[in-house]
Amino acid sequence: QVQLVESGGGLVQPGGSLTLSCAASTSIFTAYRMGWYRQAPGKQRELVATIISDRNTNYADSVKGRFTISRDNAKNIVYLQMNSMRPEDTAVYYCNAAHIIVASKSFWGQGTQVTVSS
Repeated sequence: QVQLVESGGGLVQPGGSLTLSCAASTSIFTAYRMGWYRQAPGKQRELVATIISDRNTNYADSVKGRFTISRDNAKNIVYLQMNSMRPEDTAVYYCNAAHIIVASKSFWGQGTQVTVSS
């Protein structure tokens, strides 16, 4: 079992920046592909970005060039740096840990609200 605790959500103005953090309780952090997903009201949960390593990342087209995912394997933390934010980025953001080999080992955080509004 992996526990994930997100932090860093809040209210930001359009064009602003915000950084989300997700701390994972596991001794084998590097065995997991870490990801951020989001769910807006009335919509399905969607992928934002995932990371296995700095050279192995994946982004949704809607956030490419604006968001950056990174991980600190020494601290068991994954980050999502969000720049040039738009009202359509408003959603609950969830952290996910998916085991690279055992697909059934997938864990979710409780979510953190991000609101982009003036």
